[in-house]
Amino acid sequence: MKIVNYVKESYNELVYKVTWPNWKDLQNSAVVVMIASIIIALVIFVMDLMFENLMDFIYSLFY
Repeated sequence: MKIVNYVKESYNELVYKVTWPNWKDLQNSAVVVMIASIIIALVIFVMDLMFENLMDFIYSLFY
């Protein structure tokens, strides 16, 4: 019975007590996430490129 009560309470909470965002808010959030993801990917790409060049320089000193 505990599981049944838990499921009922969870359902009631999700349906009646949660404020769901509207379509415009979801679109705005998606745009923010996409821009942040692109910026993070570019930062990681630049860091990787710098590390690669640094390692090439270090290897060139020994070979």
